[in-house]
Amino acid sequence: MPADKRIPVTEETRKELHKLKEPGQTYDDLLKELAQQRRRQDLEQRFQELEETDRDELTLISDV
Repeated sequence: MPADKRIPVTEETRKELHKLKEPGQTYDDLLKELAQQRRRQDLEQRFQELEETDRDELTLISDV
């Protein structure tokens, strides 16, 4: 079993996390969920940037 680690946060941040936490949900589960949401947002933003890229700047896979 992994060792517990402490993550220092301000009281304000702890209160915000507590508001986001569902009944029965652990802070570990909440933080995992928040991290996953962030990764999805970053990936979505990257796809949007690629879609906005001028097609002339892209290399066709057949040219690789």
